[in-house]
Amino acid sequence: MSENENQPREYDAVLGGQSEIPSGAAVLGGILGVKSRLASPIVEVRIAALKDALKYGEAGLDLIIEALRDESMQVKSAAFSLLRDRNEPKVKQNLDKFLPSFNFDVITVNAKGEEISRRPHSARFFPEDLGDGVVLEMVYIPGGTFQMGSSEQSYEQPVHQVTVKPFFIGKYLITQEQYQAVMVDNYSDFEGAKLPVENVRWEDAMEFCAELSQKTGKNYRLPSEAEWEYACRAGTTTPFHFGDTITPDLVNYDGNHPYASAPKGLYREKTTPVGSFPPNAFGLYDMHGNVWEWCSDRWHDNYNDVPTNGSSWETGGFGRFGWVLRGGAWLDYAFVCRSAFRYTLALGDDSGWSCGFRVAVS
Repeated sequence: MSENENQPREYDAVLGGQSEIPSGAAVLGGILGVKSRLASPIVEVRIAALKDALKYGEAGLDLIIEALRDESMQVKSAAFSLLRDRNEPKVKQNLDKFLPSFNFDVITVNAKGEEISRRPHSARFFPEDLGDGVVLEMVYIPGGTFQMGSSEQSYEQPVHQVTVKPFFIGKYLITQEQYQAVMVDNYSDFEGAKLPVENVRWEDAMEFCAELSQKTGKNYRLPSEAEWEYACRAGTTTPFHFGDTITPDLVNYDGNHPYASAPKGLYREKTTPVGSFPPNAFGLYDMHGNVWEWCSDRWHDNYNDVPTNGSSWETGGFGRFGWVLRGGAWLDYAFVCRSAFRYTLALGDDSGWSCGFRVAVS
């Protein structure tokens, strides 16, 4: 027999997964088995089947491409992860339909705030139509492992390794027009359709996510604190994703109070339209400054016993404080806008002043 013993055959047995196999059912191997499992109502079974599909050449590749249209964002994301580094024309064509790409430059500065490099990058996203011409752009964030925290403050310690699964997060902070498209009301101090919504309480942000989920059928939520920092850093280990410091040409903050060796600069004293400044290497804008961003985690004084899988830390918490805020705002010093800086508001502080958010989806 010349058949390769390691080559799967059409009727090889496959694992039935964790679910019970119905009485009298046949579990097919080979490409027919993959097709059968991709029809399962269980998301985990469909994702496992996608990984097996790679064994079956062009036929398996076609099944993975088709899974880009699956009703589950988890299955779509799994299919995209398997396809994103492939160069076949049909793969690229379908990826562009499912997740179009956009191009941008990534800027790095030295401790004086001087630009030392500018590199072309691209990222993929999907548009969410909120009606009346209002669109929410959700950027794909590849999974990975990073060092979370810093040695600058006890609140940011201990520095620890975290592994984050792939997810999507807003390209921009939620704008006032997006907020009104979902929630109707808008209590921002600085009015403007493309300005970030502010004066948002944590409960308001959570209600927005619930309404948006109902409107779209997807599981929209606030990012976990780990997801937020991973997305902000975008592969960097410096205080800011721009490098060793920031300047008012790169971030909306109080330029009277610079970081490192950067000179003093402009203080705008108000929010700025989203997308006014350069993005990071993931294609995300305003991760430093403009308005604070709510995360889903409860506040803890340090990272002792924190989850290391990227999930939200929603147990425990500290006394009178509520949930985590990240990123800094237009009225803050540069130090506060660092990738690792953490902040919170006391429970009962209903103002949400200078606080906004961006959404994530799994």
